[in-house]
Amino acid sequence: MKKNILNKLLIVCCVLAVVSCKTRKPLVVARKSDSTTKPADNKNSSKLASIRSKQVSFNSFAGKAKTNLNINGNSNDVTLNIRIAKDKKIWVSITAILGVEVARAVITPDSILVVNRLQGVYTRKPFSYVYNYASKQVNYKTIESLLVGNAIPELLDENAEFTQVNDNLTISGNLEDLLYKLVIGADYKVTQTNLSNQAQGQSLQVANNTFIQAANRIMPSQIDIASVVKDKKIQVNLHYTKVDFDQQQEYPFSIPERYEQAN
Repeated sequence: MKKNILNKLLIVCCVLAVVSCKTRKPLVVARKSDSTTKPADNKNSSKLASIRSKQVSFNSFAGKAKTNLNINGNSNDVTLNIRIAKDKKIWVSITAILGVEVARAVITPDSILVVNRLQGVYTRKPFSYVYNYASKQVNYKTIESLLVGNAIPELLDENAEFTQVNDNLTISGNLEDLLYKLVIGADYKVTQTNLSNQAQGQSLQVANNTFIQAANRIMPSQIDIASVVKDKKIQVNLHYTKVDFDQQQEYPFSIPERYEQAN
């Protein structure tokens, strides 16, 4: 029982891979074309520069998200409190009914550490554990990008195929056997990210919706993630209700002595 529950919590952390301080109420914004920075269609480097200029930049991020987790048809509603120290760590607290914390996790470029408070167990895995649920091209920066609605940096490649349809730009290509497609809106914000590796039976689809403004930054408040790895099907629907950037924050994490380590 303990192992099964802990494995589910690890799966949640892995999907985020593909995946406090005072917060301000987000403001929903209408997404419009920026005619002052729109490049010529035949200049990929200019288009990429415009996309990069619209990426959310930050030193720290804090968000609270109502979340539906569906793992192989088993659905649960929880709240995720997410804090990010850019390029260093992602801290996640998972709470259930009445705000009771059921788990806490810390993801770094090297490791994943999860504490299950319901069962009194913990586990530590190398970051490479995520490759049970995602392609090996996924790295720590992939997680940070997806959690704030940014484009995955490696996919912004001048050698990719660029297709303009009305106001949407599609960027598609192949990254070490990983097929990818990005859909970029008229405001150069990412609305869809699709990754697939047919040989490995892996696919990841991310949709960004309902963009909001917080601390002079525009990001999606709704992020829907669907992952398939062979016979494992996982869906995570994040709805941010509070977000903030570059505020002082802490990342408390400790393992009580009585907790057992699970394999």
